[in-house]
Amino acid sequence: MKKKMNQRFPRTRRDSLEYYDPKSGEAEEESSELIEYDASLDYLCNLSPHRFQALYASKLPQSITGEEFMEKYGDHGDSVTIINKKGTYHIMAPTKHPIYENFRVQAFKALLTATPSEEQVIGLGELMYQCHDSYSACGLGSDGTDRLVQKMERLKHSKTENGTLYGAKITGGGSGGTVCVIGRSSLRSSEQILEIQRKYKEATGFMPYVFEGSSPGAGKFGYLKIRKNSAPPPT
Repeated sequence: MKKKMNQRFPRTRRDSLEYYDPKSGEAEEESSELIEYDASLDYLCNLSPHRFQALYASKLPQSITGEEFMEKYGDHGDSVTIINKKGTYHIMAPTKHPIYENFRVQAFKALLTATPSEEQVIGLGELMYQCHDSYSACGLGSDGTDRLVQKMERLKHSKTENGTLYGAKITGGGSGGTVCVIGRSSLRSSEQILEIQRKYKEATGFMPYVFEGSSPGAGKFGYLKIRKNSAPPPT
């Protein structure tokens, strides 16, 4: 039995946002103080998904041309890049990504501390697929990593396979080219990985390299700071 969600329609005012619930006949104001609080969060990822969806998502276009942007806003305040007036810039997907990604990361972290169970790894795998799809929607993925993740998804949803691999996403610290997979440590998982390798090589001619495990990374080995030296004074 499906429940009907209350519809809420935005009505604008100069200093606040007002929502009208047709079922209750009551208007609910979103004060300027709360909107100012959202603006003070510094980073887009700090905005909660429900706030974004309720107040801002409907006001964002899917994309905008450089010319439209310049006419409406004049400048983007970045001295390093320029706006191509003939170009088209995607708005919705890159705006949603950091907001929902931050929420997914927090949910993933919480699930990792839960009691180990089938539901836990299914949830972790689903979050990884969501992360990958959101990243790809921004145009940041690659054909190779998308292909690997898609093969993993088909394997997971195959009725003839007893799947022990639960999720996958692009990774690589910004360099890309790597897919992280979560699954059971079992012979069946190894067999499924080999099957994906074989199918990938048949399609592309390249055999993906598989490595397992993890590393404490910078927590153990430390890190390097690279500083740009100022130009020497003229002599």
